Amino acid sequence: MKRKKTIETGFRLLFLICGLIAVAFVLLISIYLIIAGIPAIREVGLINFLFGDTWNAGTSEFGILPFILTSVYGTAGAVVIGVPIGIMTALYLSKVAPPKIAKLVNTAVELLAGIPSVIYGLVGMIVVVPAVQSVFGLSSGACLLTAIVVLAVMILPYIINISKTALDAVPPEYEEASLALGALRTETYFKVSLPAAKRGIATAVVQGVGRAMGEAMAIIMVAGNVANMPGLFSSVRFLTTAIVSEMSYASYGTLHRNALFSISLVLFLFIMMVNTLLHMISHNKED
Repeated sequence: MKRKKTIETGFRLLFLICGLIAVAFVLLISIYLIIAGIPAIREVGLINFLFGDTWNAGTSEFGILPFILTSVYGTAGAVVIGVPIGIMTALYLSKVAPPKIAKLVNTAVELLAGIPSVIYGLVGMIVVVPAVQSVFGLSSGACLLTAIVVLAVMILPYIINISKTALDAVPPEYEEASLALGALRTETYFKVSLPAAKRGIATAVVQGVGRAMGEAMAIIMVAGNVANMPGLFSSVRFLTTAIVSEMSYASYGTLHRNALFSISLVLFLFIMMVNTLLHMISHNKED
């Protein structure tokens, strides 16, 4: 009995240490970004940094409004396209698809989740960029629309997997009661199953938003990587791609390099705010 109690205490301590390590990593990242990012914001000025529309390291102009708006529009567009497709796919796999087809589609979804970002970017360059250029008669297909399409595909596995898990966890008694009252299966799925799984689906959306906002490698290959104000058919630069494209040649200790760390801080805070907002909305609906 004493031995079992000792083992249980040991596992509890191990779990506590793992949890504290995870929290410590988040705190250390937050502290580092704040220390590295504040100097440039202080020197440039918070208003000029956040709302300036010109980014030019040569003239020490560091305004990130185009990057912020591009990230917001790109993420919103990817969510508008990806979330409905992802949820409908998850509903099909969980409630409608025959087992063999569900297994096949699940395998494909898992494969999508495991594909490296650079492969998405490469396929986007070869397939999506020329397609957008041809369909809309553009001089270049590397634009915000292309980035939205690529991001929508990239977030699908996360939305599908988490939403399917949430739908699978809905007690069958809910659906049986709905069917017993005369509701059609389609009505049951949309009016009973989906509302019952809404918290898990909200988590899927949060994961998708985080994935879309944090992506860099694929986007830098298909969006044109130009510091323009966002337009659907314009070459643009996201917050993430601004960091990736210039960090390699930004000299250590310069205002340019510090400004890139400031972008990281803004991106980090922005993702935290969006995730917190989505969690609050999902919890309010649950209540």
